[in-house]
Amino acid sequence: MFSFEGFVRINTFLTGVYRVAFLNVLWIVTTAGGLVVVGIGPASYALAKYMDRWLRAGETPPPARVFWRYARERAGRSMVVSWILLTAGAVIVTNVFLAGSWYVQVLNVGALGVLAIVWAYVYPVLAATDLATIPRQLGGALLIGFGSLHWTILGATAVGAIWWLTWQVALPLLVMFGVGIPAYAVGLVTCAVFRGLATDTDESDTDESDTDEEEPARPRAMAAR
Repeated sequence: MFSFEGFVRINTFLTGVYRVAFLNVLWIVTTAGGLVVVGIGPASYALAKYMDRWLRAGETPPPARVFWRYARERAGRSMVVSWILLTAGAVIVTNVFLAGSWYVQVLNVGALGVLAIVWAYVYPVLAATDLATIPRQLGGALLIGFGSLHWTILGATAVGAIWWLTWQVALPLLVMFGVGIPAYAVGLVTCAVFRGLATDTDESDTDESDTDEEEPARPRAMAAR
């Protein structure tokens, strides 16, 4: 027989699974509603911000209500970022297939991996840090991706294994969780990184303060100034 605590853990797990699936559907609807080019940036920003607030702050408001608000929050900036990444991706993929030299093709495959890392982390950086410009936000995504490379590799391996399993066993689940699963994995990595940055910032502020009052932890990570 399960204990009450066991039932609570099962309920919490199933609720989290439902939330990831619902966020995945909201991402698809928002992206499709913006004809991909206009919608994918705001949708990715909204998904990243919800994951950050859920995993780092424990906030779990109704997904649909806040998702649309998050999508409109920094729509212009998130669209510009997506256009930069889509353009870079189109150029790199074209070079992979059409370049005359295998050496250039290999370099572009490596560049495609770097672009994937930037895409994975740039929206959490945009949602949770105070970096003001797009170049700094892209650079912050690179720093997180390569600074936590072991977690990036572990997360990518886990996501790839889950994708392969769902492809082989239950393809509809890949549609239902295809974007939500990597977003959750990225959220776990950035949760640890941003908490560490916030802790370092709080300790620095405390050391420099002349009073005995202790500041509460900042909810937004101070990546760089």
